[in-house]
Amino acid sequence: MRVIRVKHRDLIFYAALEGEQVTALDRGINLKEPIPLDQVSIIPLVVPTKIICVGLNYHAHAIELGKTVPEEPLLFFKPPSALIGHGQAIVHPRGSEDVHYEGELAVVIGKPCRKASVDEAAGYIFGFTCANDVTARDLQVKDGLYARAKGFDTFCPLGPWLETDFRVLTDQGIRTLVNGELRQEGRTSDMIASPVELVSFISGIMTLNPGDVVLTGTPPGVGPLQPGDTVRVEIEGVGDLENPVVAEETASG
Repeated sequence: MRVIRVKHRDLIFYAALEGEQVTALDRGINLKEPIPLDQVSIIPLVVPTKIICVGLNYHAHAIELGKTVPEEPLLFFKPPSALIGHGQAIVHPRGSEDVHYEGELAVVIGKPCRKASVDEAAGYIFGFTCANDVTARDLQVKDGLYARAKGFDTFCPLGPWLETDFRVLTDQGIRTLVNGELRQEGRTSDMIASPVELVSFISGIMTLNPGDVVLTGTPPGVGPLQPGDTVRVEIEGVGDLENPVVAEETASG
């Protein structure tokens, strides 16, 4: 099932997307009949308390960067304020000259999760979607830390929907295209830690709340974005996420 988050009149709710209609999943709001898609506003998929990211989680990506494969997942955060939806613009900030795309599979948590085993972890996952861990690479190198490089507003595109039936991830293709040109390609089978292993590991450190997002790492082929580009993340069986890139001056004025 494809799930989106919408606003209809004064109501905000999750809905199942079926063709050009949506059906409210919360029967308590008394919207039992399907609603035409053009009568709702599609809004960002989640309102997370945190976005947890995983570094170097593809063998080939670690090799391309000349890094040792980590013994345990390497975690960092993006702020929820970085979140944007499908079709919204990534703003290339004035403070960076080297902004990169990083296409990733994202996991969205469906219920409070604390100290889940690997076998239990799938039961806490609401669904999967596409993400782009946009990164100011020059600032990442300069700072030696990730908060500024990963944390700019618009640096976490997510969407276009949640795929809730996609419970088992084995060998799905993941690609990133810039202006229609293939730039990044990998398969989820190259992950060092699987999505359920990541949810289990992270939940042993911190409580995962409904709507929290786990970005599972990027395959090889990361590279630069420029204002005027359009970047597209495609994940087999999940969806396609596309966002234009604009200069900060354009976005603000």
